[in-house]
Amino acid sequence: MATRLVQINMKAQDDSALGRFWAEALGWGIDSEGPGVTNLEPVGFAYPDPLAVCIDIIARPEPKTVKNRVHLDLATTSTAHQAELVARLEDLGATLADVGQGDVPWVVMADPEGNEFCVLEPRPVYQDTGPVAAVVVDCTDPRGMARFWDAAMDWTLHEVTDGQASMRSAAGVGPYLEFVRNPDTKSVWNRVHLDVCPYPGDDLAAEAARLRALGATNPDFDPTAISWTVLADPEGNEFCLLSPR
Repeated sequence: MATRLVQINMKAQDDSALGRFWAEALGWGIDSEGPGVTNLEPVGFAYPDPLAVCIDIIARPEPKTVKNRVHLDLATTSTAHQAELVARLEDLGATLADVGQGDVPWVVMADPEGNEFCVLEPRPVYQDTGPVAAVVVDCTDPRGMARFWDAAMDWTLHEVTDGQASMRSAAGVGPYLEFVRNPDTKSVWNRVHLDVCPYPGDDLAAEAARLRALGATNPDFDPTAISWTVLADPEGNEFCLLSPR
């Protein structure tokens, strides 16, 4: 049994407006499975597919209060493309953000609801990822996170150091999943989190039990109103285990 990363879940006070921003930013299509839910994926995409990690934006009334522990890094192909993308994103409603990054070659921005993301300088490693270079998770122990997620998913582990670890789909396509050392500790429920999915024919309860045996825990909330399983990784970051498909 194994899971794979299929989408990220992002909370928003206005899911429709934030969905329009990210659809324009990525050049993706936009849909909705119901009120308060905006779904984003590449045009013509057959979900789920490792070519992309999709985005579900869910309406929630609570405002953002702290820096997100999960964010997107966007890929560029040249320094001119990076500058053009930053300017286009500002026209769409993004702003420049200071998270203490100092003098770095990438540009830190925030979307219209304050969610941080980075527009990277051109890097060969991301030349074939599509518009999203990586989904980045802040953590205190990249090696420990790599051990858990390497066992949890069938993605391939590419790099593990004290400061960073990275994974990519076993097919070698789509964005990377990266764990980057950050001394800040988790203090609130994450407004952006990972959604993983088992394969067709797998048993959801058995997969949840396997993930708990690897170190996942049960967050403190009432799960009776949902059909999927909410867990937390070894550093307390919530993630959803969706029904097999």
